[in-house]
Amino acid sequence: MAEKATSTTATPRKQRPLTAEHMDTEDRGTGANEQAASSPDAERWRGLSERLAAQVEQARADAAQAMRQRDDAERKLGDLRVRWVEGRVALSGSERERQSAESELARARSHITRTQPALREARTILESMQLSRFWKLRNAWFALKHRLGRHPSGPQPFWVPEADPAADFWEGRDVAYERWELAHRVGLSDVRRMRDLLPLLALRPTFSILMPVYNTPQKYLRAAIESVIAQVYPDWELCIVDDASPDPEVRELIEDYARDEKRIKPVFRASNGHIAATSNSALAAATGDFVVLFDHDDLLTVDALFENALAVNRRPDVDVIYSDEDKIDDYGRLRDPYFKPDWSPDSLLSRNYVSHLGTYRRSLVERAGGFRVGFEGSQDYDLVLRVTELTKNVAHIPRVLYHWRVHPESTASARGQKDYAYEAAVRALHEALERRGEPGRIETHDRMPGIYTIRYALRRPGRVSIIMPTRDHGDDVDRCLRSIFERSTYQDFEVVLVDNGTRDRASLHTFGAWAEREPRVKVVPYDVPFNFSRINNFGAQQSSGEYLLLLNNDTEVITPDWIEAMVEQAQRPSIGAVGAKLLYDDGTVQHAGVIIGLGGVAGHSHKYFPGDAPGYFGTLQTVNNFSAVTAACLMVRRAVFAELGGFDEALQIAFNDVDFCLRVQAAGYYNVYLPHVELYHHESRSRGHEDTPAKQARFLGELRTMQARWSTDTMPDPHYSVNLTRDTEDFSIGV
Repeated sequence: MAEKATSTTATPRKQRPLTAEHMDTEDRGTGANEQAASSPDAERWRGLSERLAAQVEQARADAAQAMRQRDDAERKLGDLRVRWVEGRVALSGSERERQSAESELARARSHITRTQPALREARTILESMQLSRFWKLRNAWFALKHRLGRHPSGPQPFWVPEADPAADFWEGRDVAYERWELAHRVGLSDVRRMRDLLPLLALRPTFSILMPVYNTPQKYLRAAIESVIAQVYPDWELCIVDDASPDPEVRELIEDYARDEKRIKPVFRASNGHIAATSNSALAAATGDFVVLFDHDDLLTVDALFENALAVNRRPDVDVIYSDEDKIDDYGRLRDPYFKPDWSPDSLLSRNYVSHLGTYRRSLVERAGGFRVGFEGSQDYDLVLRVTELTKNVAHIPRVLYHWRVHPESTASARGQKDYAYEAAVRALHEALERRGEPGRIETHDRMPGIYTIRYALRRPGRVSIIMPTRDHGDDVDRCLRSIFERSTYQDFEVVLVDNGTRDRASLHTFGAWAEREPRVKVVPYDVPFNFSRINNFGAQQSSGEYLLLLNNDTEVITPDWIEAMVEQAQRPSIGAVGAKLLYDDGTVQHAGVIIGLGGVAGHSHKYFPGDAPGYFGTLQTVNNFSAVTAACLMVRRAVFAELGGFDEALQIAFNDVDFCLRVQAAGYYNVYLPHVELYHHESRSRGHEDTPAKQARFLGELRTMQARWSTDTMPDPHYSVNLTRDTEDFSIGV
């Protein structure tokens, strides 16, 4: 529950059209411009601009009026639906009003449909006009006046629009998510089904909703409370704690609701204590089995508590539950859905992905010490870190149950305003590392506040055996080895170059030269039919390191401390395979973790994205748990490799690394991707492509093996949301 300041939204300014009078006033006294303005071409354009400006203004006014009508109708319809669900009005009267509101809404939408084409056409004409010679000359003149300090007085040209409510509404829409949300929206039939299921639930936990309040605008606070009252699941209490708000209307509103709804438990603090202390006051008032963190200006979906109750019934021992979330603005638009992974502890150490909606077993929160004063702004991050050290019983609900309010002062819209929250998060992470006996330092990201990289102290440094299979390709091997020896800052390593039957004399000379001048390079002949799994298993047998680093011969090191960074993770008892960010020559992503299910077996996260792009909610730039990482650059402790019997040699070419990582995961370890370890990868240079019938048949056979063994074509990847696509590698919304 990230803390958010509250304010009302500023009233947008209206756009002002340019008239012929304004044009003459601004151009007067400028010889060149007077000449342009007096030309027949200028007169013709001026007349056209006036007519178009009037048309655009009228179209915008019509659209804005239609928007207001539609918003009013939707608000009425929403209020009536909530009242219907709660039985607060008679069914017959409500139904007539609902039908009337829906009719009004249909008329407003129809009006919008009629006015939008005209508005779009007018804008197209205006854009064409801006490209004309006359308007280019005019724009150049105003730019010159600006540089000379002669700022135009009076109205601005109409092609430089000011804030416009109608334009803002359409430009701010998330159309892809709107389609998805429409397909997954809870309807009246769903509400009836949930009510029918209530008597069948074996467990009926009580949820205590903790809502700290401070000077919340009434419209937001009222909507938040109403979203709780509208819950289908009835076993709840709302613990509202006002942190001594200066606005007396806040207390009046809370008291009004508490008189009408006995499940609301108001508390009014005598002095302001900030959000951690206020949350503790709410916790002290709670009596439920679970506490639910809820910000004072956000919204719950009508099924939020019901879905949490189902999660408890599925897993009676569950202690922490979280769900997906999105954002809602003052137009009521939903956007930026965050479809989260299932429990991913190393991803949590990179950012608070749990956040909303967080539900915790109350006894465990009390055992952890509640909310800690001094961690304001990240008090919920600190809490989830401490609570999940006491339990591993964590459940994720892959449904959007929480709408995070976006307004000018909220952390959802203006992250740069809450530096103290990020500083508190760093302290929370430092203390978590100390408690867990895994000391390290926390690196922050200036471009992406709220994400963190942990660099663990090297407590178990040891020899790293770099296993590099090759056949011929002396140039690739030479470039790779030069990058290793010239750029690596970690010195305790060996390179086991497994020669799989090289015939090229130049390549043999390259291998021999490296072995002769560098004692840490060992060339091991292994002339057998190509089998990637068998070659790597053989290389592991010939190595001596505590850590095995499988590395393709067509890679090139970019990050100097790449080995240290990988050992930092591989030394941890909870970690299995460690992967890196691999880039194509042009700097785009080749590998940033492997997602199970893409393409029938697996695909690479964020493939072809720019290497410095944030990715889906920062995933590309943060340490994250993945079900698999590529063996083109993969580190694992020798003990784990031996425990699992190495690679499966029945998978000769494809998917052997995916199979190995899935076995690592099944054994109880976590696999991680490290964004701060970068290498170039010239993919498939050594092996080539599946371009013969024999190769294609072998590939299909290995694909079927993976599907039969792991059900990769149907199994959900725990570290990738079921709501995201399985068709592409870009984290787009699934259909």
